[in-house]
Amino acid sequence: MKVEQIYTGCIAHAAYYLESNSEAAIYDPLREVQPYIDRAKKDNAKIKYVFETHFHADFVSGHLDLAQKEGAKIVYGPTAKPGFEALVAEDNQEFKVGNYTVKVLYTPGHTLESTTYLLIDEKGKEHGIISGDTLFIGDVGRPDLAQHVIADLT
Repeated sequence: MKVEQIYTGCIAHAAYYLESNSEAAIYDPLREVQPYIDRAKKDNAKIKYVFETHFHADFVSGHLDLAQKEGAKIVYGPTAKPGFEALVAEDNQEFKVGNYTVKVLYTPGHTLESTTYLLIDEKGKEHGIISGDTLFIGDVGRPDLAQHVIADLT
């Protein structure tokens, strides 16, 4: 199993790459998807899923291009309402990526559809989470952004 952070310094953004047993998943990809495709090819892996932690306001995601070019399924958390083909997962729903399990944890706060993904190995050991902008080291993502979408939210 490989988990790799793909950091983009120009906008302080990190995407994540998970590979296990020749299957891969990308989390929060940037618009330019070729580096993710190249990374998967290096591991002789097929990109199976594109997991989005939330709808991004600070960059354009490459989820649609990855889905089209790689045949990957786009996954959002429970309350997302995308205007394109995507799988809207339920809280605690699990996805297999090779020998790994990715568990959906609905974590609204930064945005109303914010979702964290728990990585679990083949023995059931939890290895970490990919939280998008919900959690930072020593901080949390801004929860006030949702107020622009729902006027009566306090």
